[in-house]
Amino acid sequence: MTRYWRIGTRDSQLAMWQASWVKDLLTQQGTATELVPIKSEGDIDLTTPLYEMGVQGIFTKTLDAALLKGDIDIAVHSMKDVPTQLAKGLVQAAVLPRAAYADVLVLNHALPDNTCNETIGNETGLNTMQHPLVIATSSVRRRAQWLHRFPQHQLESLRGNVNSRLQKVYNSRWNGAIFARAGLERIAVLPKNAITLEWMLPAPAQGAVVVVTRADQTELLELLGKLNDENTALCTQIERSFLRALQGGCTTPISALAKVIDGHIAFTGQLMSLDGREKIEVKRLVPVEAASTIGTDAAVEVLELGGAPIIEQIKQLG
Repeated sequence: MTRYWRIGTRDSQLAMWQASWVKDLLTQQGTATELVPIKSEGDIDLTTPLYEMGVQGIFTKTLDAALLKGDIDIAVHSMKDVPTQLAKGLVQAAVLPRAAYADVLVLNHALPDNTCNETIGNETGLNTMQHPLVIATSSVRRRAQWLHRFPQHQLESLRGNVNSRLQKVYNSRWNGAIFARAGLERIAVLPKNAITLEWMLPAPAQGAVVVVTRADQTELLELLGKLNDENTALCTQIERSFLRALQGGCTTPISALAKVIDGHIAFTGQLMSLDGREKIEVKRLVPVEAASTIGTDAAVEVLELGGAPIIEQIKQLG
């Protein structure tokens, strides 16, 4: 009897796409698999803003439990949703090649008077709109960065999977909403008028897909290890070590991006206050072979530059 492996995934279109990607890659190796859709707690409660839920792994813990119980053999996640400390008994088996890491502003094409223009996405562009915009997002990171740049704008909460969030934008009076570009591209729903926010620093590991399994699955770990993209794994490890060292979660506006450039790691890390008024940013350029501690070192610098009081204030509010 042929052995097949059960791949657990959330049941949203994007999550199913990501899990199908892993399934296809394993099929190419001659490995038999099946998809097992599972609804997460984060998919069930679509009204409470994520920053108010204050739960680490809100989209991943249901799959973690299924893995540990043996109901599935593999879990596939958007890596930015995964806590920096995996549940005991689980290990990161592979990180797939990263897609676009940028955020985009999706405009509400149902508003005839929507006056957004592309300067809002440029690194040096200024807000030339006469009236404050109403922008939707449930990410404290996106909220803080947007308010830092456009303090006169109004931010609203937006929950749901990619498809339902897009529909909510078009059924609202919001000028637009912020999405991860990778998710929209992967399921072919990126609107033509979406504006790439070049100035917005992404969440740690945004655009990356991670594969998790149990630590005792020796055969499976060997199979999954062949899917690992070394550059993406290194960059996301650096970004997540920055996040972990700052003890940040979904309630803290922490951003990070590491890129491999000519044998070096170029890293930018950022911490902001919830209202976007305070911003601490650090940069590093280190040879790849010396980059293992770059995320932690950058986090220490952020704390020394005044990050500790910002984090403490956010914890007290939570």
